[in-house]
Amino acid sequence: MSFQDKVVLVTGGASGIGGATTRAFAKAGAKVAFTYATSRDEADAIVQEFAAEGVKGLALQADVTRPEAVTEVFARVERDLGPVDILFANAGGLLKRSRCVDTSLELWQQAIAINLTSTFLCCQAALRSMEPRRSGAIVTMSSLAAFDGGGFGAAHYAATKGAVATFTRSLAKEVGPLGIRVNGVAPGLIGTRFHDTFNTPEGRAAAVEKTPLRREGTPQDVADAVLYLASDHASYLAGEIMQINGGVGF
Repeated sequence: MSFQDKVVLVTGGASGIGGATTRAFAKAGAKVAFTYATSRDEADAIVQEFAAEGVKGLALQADVTRPEAVTEVFARVERDLGPVDILFANAGGLLKRSRCVDTSLELWQQAIAINLTSTFLCCQAALRSMEPRRSGAIVTMSSLAAFDGGGFGAAHYAATKGAVATFTRSLAKEVGPLGIRVNGVAPGLIGTRFHDTFNTPEGRAAAVEKTPLRREGTPQDVADAVLYLASDHASYLAGEIMQINGGVGF
């Protein structure tokens, strides 16, 4: 797959799945911008890699739950690299586990902001540029939790990831006639800092045992799927939520 001269924006693109995808797009010839919240060292490492390989890229520290920050990100990308052709709306996460009965309204709203609002704002900004050009591809980040309810104490996270999946399908119907494809990925157990933080070795081992392929996924597994969905090879896919989980639930 080649993305020569395509302008790609990856939100949350400095580490984990986002970092793997940022690097994968760059290796495929794209001009890549990525946002990060706090991972400055990881962002700097990617920028240095880009410089060494002659890749044109851009790292932007931004809170993509804020409309003004998203507007600034897209303006910077367009000024420095060109209008965004491909968006991977990856930013999000689980702040902490909390039983529903103990979940504060503040935590609930924070989960909505980092997972759903950030996706909405970035898709909206991308479409303002893509619609006049009648071309573009968007990939969103859902989760296995959207389909199985997630782990213990993650109802707030699962709810937002389910909403991302529904938003993705709805948006695909809305902008497909304009030549813009919208799809999503829904990873399962991927060996990243997320599971280092919110899972246990025992929990991960039990999940692997239930996985038909008998292993954890890697960030590259997800990155490969994102690149496929964003490429011309997936030109007849729209509204698809690709589950990347080693066969769980099938």
